Amino acid sequence: MEGKYVIQGGKVMTPEKIHEETDLVISGGKIEGLFPRGSAFPPEYEVIRGEGLYVSPGFVDIHQHGGGGSDYMDDCEDTYYNATWAHIKHGMTSVMPTLVAAGHQGTLRAVEQYVKASESGRICCNLLGLHLEGPYLSPAQAGAMKPENIRNFDSKEYEAIYRASQGMIRRWSAAPEVKGAEEFAEFAKERGIALSIAHSDADFDTVIKAYGMGFRHVTHLYSGMSSVTRRGGFRIAGVVEAAFYLDGMNVEIIADGCHLPLSLLKLIAKIKKPKTVALITDAMRAAGQDVKESYIGSKDDSQPAIIEDGVAKMMSREAFAGSIATPDRLIRTMRKAGTSLEEAVRMMTVYPLRMMGAGETKGEIRPGYDADLCLFDEGINIKKVLVGGRIVFAGP
Repeated sequence: MEGKYVIQGGKVMTPEKIHEETDLVISGGKIEGLFPRGSAFPPEYEVIRGEGLYVSPGFVDIHQHGGGGSDYMDDCEDTYYNATWAHIKHGMTSVMPTLVAAGHQGTLRAVEQYVKASESGRICCNLLGLHLEGPYLSPAQAGAMKPENIRNFDSKEYEAIYRASQGMIRRWSAAPEVKGAEEFAEFAKERGIALSIAHSDADFDTVIKAYGMGFRHVTHLYSGMSSVTRRGGFRIAGVVEAAFYLDGMNVEIIADGCHLPLSLLKLIAKIKKPKTVALITDAMRAAGQDVKESYIGSKDDSQPAIIEDGVAKMMSREAFAGSIATPDRLIRTMRKAGTSLEEAVRMMTVYPLRMMGAGETKGEIRPGYDADLCLFDEGINIKKVLVGGRIVFAGP
């Protein structure tokens, strides 16, 4: 249950600065306030020792396919518990479960599993809404998606998927050059669904047009998208260049050190405004597991993958098949790339929440905000996680 706590001795990360002489007080699932270190509190307030630890907002993952051996495409009632728990232990307090491109019936079953999970009361973190990655993508940029599951926009299909979600779809990633994109964009905007460019072979001008249609996000920058190509010898800019050009375009990055090397992470941090950058795991089912082989998607519609070198690879080893990252790893990688701890944390807390229109009472340590918190040491090793003022994980 929600408790009354005083976190003492920690380095509290507020939007303004890191406070080293402040106690953080939690009551009724909310942040009650910050008080000078050593303040007296009634005996019903339990003390959480935070000496030497950072106290930050809980990490938010707006693009995650699974973990702990489960994928959000699985038609199984334990899927959401298993997958989210694999990441809660690594500091995650909020997630936007993501579905891969699949057949129509497989997509409907996965959407229905999300609705069930959101109503079950079993999940220890916040479910922010559903994210669909596909099936309206470019075959030329399929990546680890099965080509047979990629198709043109179909209004009857996406309307049926939305109905099945009971209005819980919060974000939809698609390729804006695919036939039917304009009609789909209108459909999404009318329902408050955030539009994101993904697995797209669009050129620069098409992305500019898509931005005007409401596509304000780019899914896993650099992965599954066009960059500079040649047509008849002339260079043509693609999605990557347009994402850098458009100041208001949000980008998410798989900061696992594999999908993007430190050099590209540094480039993104230099060019894009920090508030337009979100760190994501894009994790598949092998995240949080010690396995050598796994697969992407549901058990009956899967792509096999090899797990090695800290990443999932296609069986040919010529391309990546997904990430096995956890949230803490992303923060550590961004620190190696030269991003400050405070900014890296914001890229996985308040910035993605604002991008998804969900940052009203989450993602920052402020009085009245939800007490979604994690405590970690200098190595970003997670020691405690609180969701809604309740301790859901306590590590060594």
